[in-house]
Amino acid sequence: MSFLSKLFGDPNERYLRKLQPTIDKINNLEPKFEHFSNEELKGKTEEFKERLRKGETLDDILPEAFALIREAAKRTLHQRHFDVQLIGGIVLKQGKIAEMVTGEGKTLAATLPAYLNALEEKGVHIVTVNDYLARRDTVWMGQIYHALGLSVGCIVHEAAYLYDPEYQLEIQNSKIKNQNDNSKFKNNKEDINGRDKERDLVGGFKVVESYLRPVSRKKAYLADITYGTNNEFGFDYLRDNMAPAPESQVQRTFHYAIIDEVDSILIDEARTPLIISQPDIESSKWYREFAGIIPRLKENIDYNIDEKMKAATLTEEGIEKIEKILGLSNIYAAKGIKYLHYLEQALRARVFFQRDRNYIVKDGKVIIVDEFTGRLMPGRRYSGGLHQAIEANEGVEVQPESKTLAAITFQNYFRMYKKLAGMTGTAVTSAEEFDKVYGLEVIVIPTNEPMHRNNLPDCVYKTERGKFKAIVEEIRRRYQKGQPILIGTTSIEKNEYLGKLLDREGISCQILNAKHHEKEGQIIAQTGRLRAVTVATNMAGRGVDIILGGNPPSPEEARRVKELGGLHVIGTERHEARRIDNQLRGRAGRQGDPGSSQFFVSLEDDLMRVFGGDRIKSLMEMLKVPEDQPIEANILSNSIEKAQSRIEGMNFDLRKHILEYDDVISKHRNKIYSQRKEILEKNYKELRDFIQEIIKKEIEKIVVFHTPSRSLRERSVFEEIFEEIKTIFPIPDQIHSEIKRITEQTELVNYLFGLSRIIFQKKEEKEGKENMEKILKFVSLRAIDIFWSEHLDTMEHLKDSVRLRAYGGRDPLVEYKTEGHRIFQQVQAALNSQISRTVFKLSIKT
Repeated sequence: MSFLSKLFGDPNERYLRKLQPTIDKINNLEPKFEHFSNEELKGKTEEFKERLRKGETLDDILPEAFALIREAAKRTLHQRHFDVQLIGGIVLKQGKIAEMVTGEGKTLAATLPAYLNALEEKGVHIVTVNDYLARRDTVWMGQIYHALGLSVGCIVHEAAYLYDPEYQLEIQNSKIKNQNDNSKFKNNKEDINGRDKERDLVGGFKVVESYLRPVSRKKAYLADITYGTNNEFGFDYLRDNMAPAPESQVQRTFHYAIIDEVDSILIDEARTPLIISQPDIESSKWYREFAGIIPRLKENIDYNIDEKMKAATLTEEGIEKIEKILGLSNIYAAKGIKYLHYLEQALRARVFFQRDRNYIVKDGKVIIVDEFTGRLMPGRRYSGGLHQAIEANEGVEVQPESKTLAAITFQNYFRMYKKLAGMTGTAVTSAEEFDKVYGLEVIVIPTNEPMHRNNLPDCVYKTERGKFKAIVEEIRRRYQKGQPILIGTTSIEKNEYLGKLLDREGISCQILNAKHHEKEGQIIAQTGRLRAVTVATNMAGRGVDIILGGNPPSPEEARRVKELGGLHVIGTERHEARRIDNQLRGRAGRQGDPGSSQFFVSLEDDLMRVFGGDRIKSLMEMLKVPEDQPIEANILSNSIEKAQSRIEGMNFDLRKHILEYDDVISKHRNKIYSQRKEILEKNYKELRDFIQEIIKKEIEKIVVFHTPSRSLRERSVFEEIFEEIKTIFPIPDQIHSEIKRITEQTELVNYLFGLSRIIFQKKEEKEGKENMEKILKFVSLRAIDIFWSEHLDTMEHLKDSVRLRAYGGRDPLVEYKTEGHRIFQQVQAALNSQISRTVFKLSIKT
């Protein structure tokens, strides 16, 4: 305990004491609600909503709402929230992380703040680590919410559901089906008891195949409370921001989220962003095709080059020639527009990139030459398909594209929620990271019953072989007594290796790793049975309770297991993070049950080998310690703790580093997605005005660029401007002479813009307003999506290049921000240019 804690008291304890008056209020309301009928309980939900509309706050109604949920849980699940779960609920409501020991009922505790926040009718998301838990918790906790008149949705991979107690899936050859004569189950006590005999093999409560009615994802998100995985919530956000129309979007605003296993999602998975990519194998063919077409075009006839703007634009003659070659009537029509990307890149590759200047060809590969240093840059590739176009032009193998269409880290996704909370059994060791990155305070919730787990000291061995020999011997000793054992391994390889050792010794065991993930819940749920030996990767089975005596529990078997000391957990090596070790230990000793844990460590383990094992190994060699004899000393414990602290610090810095760079992209993403949202939501008039403003800015840019200091009276200036404006809209020959009388830049811009509006109006009359709206939205959204994808690619390459600048004494992050901002400004300009140059050419009537 620190000096400040001694002086002022533990801040966690002080916080918990402040909650006691609220807990007392909730408990005092319990007798009142026990006398309510089911209909009266349900009626309280609408009453609470009305009180919120009239100005009361969530804190005002919290005691009544929590007492109501407790009563509903008693009637539907026959489970009563303990006081510690009420405390956990308040902590979650206040936007903090509740550290609740495994088996203390986090899932049930989350129903309290979920119900309370759902009363605001803005949606509540409860985030789980896998599809199984999302389904299980929807069915399990859905009974409580349904009893109070709230709807519950479920989002999993390629499916979405609403909780519906009247819905039952037909299950072939099921005992349930035969016993119930295909009749639909009713949600009553007798039926619950009957159906509880038929477990879903992966859960410990009622069958999850039933009660989940398939619906659209949008309907699942419109539910008052929606369960789902972190991946699916994140991917749906990205997909919504690629949607072609508002009706294709599924999510609503990010109001309140509770993240289960918050350390796993916000820390362990924080280094891996969610990415939607698109393999484009067919593109290689088209790059080769256009590499053969471009040489047939002639400069100044089929295309013009502007060296200053580094732009190559096709003339009317060039477009006609391309259309003839491809057999198209209009390359800008819906059927032909997909070729524009290949055409533009092929033209750029041919005109602006030269072999042995911009790149070399070596061993059948195109290698970029750094324009500043002249050095080769193997492994680097031009973005946006340009590299493929050069490969096709050089006749070497065209590497398939894999374009990133959208990406986001979990840090930036979850920071979009107005209110965020989390729960886990292990958060305190990462409290600093939760606070600094997410602004989330960690509160340790006391256990309902005293903890009876015996955490034995580590056994340290000289070699890995000696360690595993000792582990097998320890398993045999406990197995012969009948004590259930859970062994945690850090990899699939070690998992299967230990399984083979046990098999050789005639010890029956269950193997659980990523290869057998579909049986995860089933295996873990039965880990507490007599003589059960389960070898699992450390993270397996999180969220599934290990009940002594099995699941469903056998009272007699549970009694015998307790007499043997409960579940014994063995760790086969220390993890890099203390949190993961604590999670493994936490599988034993749930809800006051007896249990024990012990780690077996060797000096050949990765942690010890990389961080300080040599010194200890030398000591053991000097003392001639046999490989199968354990050694216990303070120096070992200190070395392990120091190693874990160092790695935790390094990983924290790495995640912080990733977030700092992603924050730069996040600003760009928010801007782009905001623009996209505006376009989707605009009516036709707003959209037309928006596009015409873009066209005006593009005209202004062209005029200003070509007349920085020259007079408009110079004939060559007008010819340059005409050529560029014609890439946006056609200029009738008869008005050339009229334009040439203009002497002021502003006057010319206004004249050309007025001309563009006339041509726009004619196109509008030809296409019809309905089709014109489709054209404008298609052109705008497609341009945004293409340029955003290319920007992500460019920023990824920039991230690599700025690291090299650190050698020059410059801060890579500052360079990344500065250069990234400049590039994004260019993207915005290119985006407007693309929209203005496509809108007049695209036609729905092909």
